[in-house]
Amino acid sequence: MSVKDRLSWDGVRRAGAQLTTPLLPDDYLALVNPLWTTRELRGVIEKVVPETEDTATVVIRPGWGWRYTHQPGQYIGIGLQVGGRFHWRSYSVSTPPRRRGRTLAITVRAMPEGFLSQHLVNGVEPGTVIRLALPSGDFVLPNPPPARILFLVGGSGVTPVMSMLRTLDRRGTMPDVVMSYSSTTQDRMIFRDELAELAGRHDSLTVHERYTDDDGMLVLEDHLDELCPDWRERQVWACGPGPMLDAASEFWDEAGLEDRLHLERFSVNFTGEGGEGGTLTFRSSGKSVEIDGATTVLEGGEQAGVGMPYGCRAGICHTCSVTMVEGKVRDLRNGEEFAEPNGSVQTCVTAPVGDCTFDI
Repeated sequence: MSVKDRLSWDGVRRAGAQLTTPLLPDDYLALVNPLWTTRELRGVIEKVVPETEDTATVVIRPGWGWRYTHQPGQYIGIGLQVGGRFHWRSYSVSTPPRRRGRTLAITVRAMPEGFLSQHLVNGVEPGTVIRLALPSGDFVLPNPPPARILFLVGGSGVTPVMSMLRTLDRRGTMPDVVMSYSSTTQDRMIFRDELAELAGRHDSLTVHERYTDDDGMLVLEDHLDELCPDWRERQVWACGPGPMLDAASEFWDEAGLEDRLHLERFSVNFTGEGGEGGTLTFRSSGKSVEIDGATTVLEGGEQAGVGMPYGCRAGICHTCSVTMVEGKVRDLRNGEEFAEPNGSVQTCVTAPVGDCTFDI
């Protein structure tokens, strides 16, 4: 749809609003097609494509208001109603951006403790309408990309990197890329065949596969010089399990090259001290709960039956942020405390230091 057509359609909506009050045109359009609404971003799941035994690519067709301009490596928010309530999570987009696109995709591994990931991989039906949050995240390649790149990938951490590689391939701008990809077994390596095809098409792309059940974990001090002798001259993007990223961060820090390392974490790393605990009061819902200092505000709200917003549950996407009316919380990642009245608090990574009141 052109800009001129879009502006004309917006004018029709405004005129319709005057004729259909108290209902808005959106109310009628949503009855015809649930994707025709400007009140919230929505999408429909078109298909679910198995990748491995526990991984699937979920193809989504966004509705009104979506723009296919995400940067390769970014993530989007997914809101899905299961059991009568919406569950939100953030997932990396695994497809390249297309300005005239119709669909995009996320690739999800069903985690044992992951309620929504299990449902997306094994239970969701094509045609399911979902809520969407716009792309976010700074785990992206610059444009133009660096001349030499090193990707360190573990498990499902391949998903944002796959979006990058597919984009470079589509644009015909594949630089000198070395990729080290660790998976427990060959059968669980996501996109293994496609990566082999990409490496076959591009002499500048080298993919090193490592199967940790047989080969053991990648130890940077022991293996990196052999895998990538010029790693000191490369920009590095690393995504995978927390221990892998912790080791990478320490390794590049010790080399004095921390500015070359770009990390994407899928889970939170709590290294700071816990809070003191206290009573959480949720002003709008009138509910309260007492929790200890190791329980996050998000978990406390869920225990109290409050409809807490959340996305990544890792302190990355800020979907969980709510207003703290009074009280003090401690960031479990670094021990820093926050006590600003009416300030915004990331509930998934903070615990109370005494009693707290939240505007939700």
